Amino acid sequence: MGRIKKKGQAGQAKNYITRTQAVKKLQISLPDFRKLCIWKGIYPREPRNRKKVSKSSTASTTFYYTKDIQYLLHEPLLQKFRDQKVLEKKISRALGRGDVSDAARFERNAARPEKTGKPRYTLNHVIRERYPTFIDALRDLDDCLSMLFLFANLPSTVAVPAKMIARCERLCLEFQHYLIVSHSLRKSFLSIKGIYYQANIQGEDILWLVPYKFNQRIVGDVDFRIMGTFIEFYMTLLGFVNYRLYTSMGLKYPPKFDQVKDDQAAELGAFALEGVNLVSNGETKAITNGEAEHGPDPKVQAEVNKVIRQLKDADLDGDKPAENGATEGAEEEEKGTDAIDKFEPVAPGGDVLPQPSYSSSDPSTLLSNCTIFLSRETPRQSLEFILRAFGCKRIGWDAVLGEGAFTTDESDPSITHQIVDRPVVQAVTSAGGDGEDNQTAQKVGTNARYPGRVYVQPQWVWDSINDEELKSPELYAPGAQLPPHLSPFVKNTQGAYDPTLPLEAQETEAEALDAELADAAEDGEEEDASENDMDVDEGDEDEDEEDDDFEEFDEDEEVEDDEDDEEASAALQRQRELEAELSGKSVKAKQVDPKTKAKLEAKKALEKKKREEAEDLERAKGMLSKKKRKLFEQMQYTNNKKSAEDMKLRAKRRKLEKELAKGKA
Repeated sequence: MGRIKKKGQAGQAKNYITRTQAVKKLQISLPDFRKLCIWKGIYPREPRNRKKVSKSSTASTTFYYTKDIQYLLHEPLLQKFRDQKVLEKKISRALGRGDVSDAARFERNAARPEKTGKPRYTLNHVIRERYPTFIDALRDLDDCLSMLFLFANLPSTVAVPAKMIARCERLCLEFQHYLIVSHSLRKSFLSIKGIYYQANIQGEDILWLVPYKFNQRIVGDVDFRIMGTFIEFYMTLLGFVNYRLYTSMGLKYPPKFDQVKDDQAAELGAFALEGVNLVSNGETKAITNGEAEHGPDPKVQAEVNKVIRQLKDADLDGDKPAENGATEGAEEEEKGTDAIDKFEPVAPGGDVLPQPSYSSSDPSTLLSNCTIFLSRETPRQSLEFILRAFGCKRIGWDAVLGEGAFTTDESDPSITHQIVDRPVVQAVTSAGGDGEDNQTAQKVGTNARYPGRVYVQPQWVWDSINDEELKSPELYAPGAQLPPHLSPFVKNTQGAYDPTLPLEAQETEAEALDAELADAAEDGEEEDASENDMDVDEGDEDEDEEDDDFEEFDEDEEVEDDEDDEEASAALQRQRELEAELSGKSVKAKQVDPKTKAKLEAKKALEKKKREEAEDLERAKGMLSKKKRKLFEQMQYTNNKKSAEDMKLRAKRRKLEKELAKGKA
């Protein structure tokens, strides 16, 4: 006879445990249990069959894996939570007895991080457990940076203490300094939510969101206790990552921090980076960018250098035309093989692969030759970070924006570019100028231009770094209509709407014919309206009254369905006959432009072709099995939905282009 299984000891009932049972098993409070699960990366699980797990469970019952809860039983943080709970009980018991001195003594012995600055516990071992390698930590850095940058911009409240905000801001600025030194920033995008940044660190792309520097409003429907738990974990994680990144660059961590400059809103300027001199046998090791932490053996490197020097000396001795010719041929071969292979689709309509390309310009030197001044209305923090990350070391701004500027004098003649975001005001020339220098001979008023300086709007910076080339300043001049700011993170797919291409290059044949026919119809309506106006002016008052009666009749007899072109044209012809009958005039023969007629015939032929293709497709679908037919219909539905969205975008663009053309005319 087999062994009898007891209820709740096998199957899904053993694999899952409810939250209430887990809290009782761990002997901690519910808030501490939430913290522990967030830090250890344990999340609720949904069983396949709730009845098999627990018959008394409801829709709101939360389940966890039993093995995950058993894993938490050996967590060192449990003892910290229990000690804190015991201490709180001692304090409450002493207060209940009226012994205030004992309660004060217990409270003095307790670790109060808000007063002493010493934490009750550390999460260092949790970081090491969750991220065995440094690459794992980098891959999980997106949410970490987004949350820390968000909290760095929040105002201090009871739920969000000021010390937490200051530490978040300091960690974020340290990370930005690493990106500036290593030139790891690649792209940025201005959106409604905030500013997106993308950096490449040791081959990993990291994307995070930074909110704008507006006054944030704290709402009551956000649970800041849960968010604070995440922030506590993310602060520890970013501290580990910053330390590793700084040491890989040969920099001291943490960098020197000047509290006086930080109080004066210097932000990035409040930090001073220091390098670590790694000296071995009298030779200084080069600082790497995280690619290689350990340098070569000095003895081996010295022998290799000696051999290379001997080979160079041997090549310089004597004339060797044959070898020279061989080297020239080798150079030509190298030049010939320097071209990059291109990926071409084997069949038409295949997937378009991203083409490899050389970076013609180094991102670290893109803005190195520029001296940029930021006007007061521009976002100084984001612009300073981007400009420094792409090589610009001379950035100035007004003194009211804070410390750390290269210059606070807007009239400095060394400034080559000025970023403004205000209306255009021309320079005011002084009447009593000496004429010695153009810069000193002019009296520039408020919000005026200095000669010999390029004025651009802030979008010029973002578009230049995304395309890795300096854009034409004329397109971004103050007051000019800016080009569209497109997301650099969206990859264009074949057949989808591409805003960078002209409309004629991506619209279908049917859309082009419809647009041309609509333009022709608008032109014809304008001509008919002008002719009707002339007829009304020539007629008498009785005809005007009859025309008014006809307009009322026309509104009552309006055609409801005009989807078919033939029905619409027939209704239009009947309307003209009625107009002629009421006015006592002869019906004018409808004159059709030959080009319009050809377009109508081409449209009819295209519709006929579409109907035939649809019929062939339906016959082909009939040969498929039920499963394959459903799959094909689902694919067809998705493709039609995407094409409809693309058609809407093209129609919207066509309308805007028409309005712009009319405005220019």
